Amino acid sequence: QVQLVESGGGLVQAGGSLRLPCAASGRTFSNAAMGWFRQAPGKEREFVAARSYFDISTRYADSVKGRFTISRDSAKNTLYLQMNSLESEDTGVYYCAARARADVATTANSYDYWGQGTQVTVSS
Repeated sequence: QVQLVESGGGLVQAGGSLRLPCAASGRTFSNAAMGWFRQAPGKEREFVAARSYFDISTRYADSVKGRFTISRDSAKNTLYLQMNSLESEDTGVYYCAARARADVATTANSYDYWGQGTQVTVSS
């Protein structure tokens, strides 16, 4: 069984920052690429950022490039999303995901495991 647990969400003013950790447990994530997605009220889940297992490749949605950074601490089995210069459009539930392959992917159906999500609300 695989568990992904996100945390770090909350209410922040526009222009502020948050860091979201995602702790992975239950199996060794050998060769697992990981990513972040988000879902705003009334909208479909959308890709935010992803990183290949060997940290060779990263991908970002155009809307977050230059503001968000995805990183991984393999020793702690934890994925992070550093979010700076937050905007009201960044409001939503943020989900951590992992896939049973090493190469990076940007579509939700490419991922095999999901966390329960953490709410991020940016006030303008």
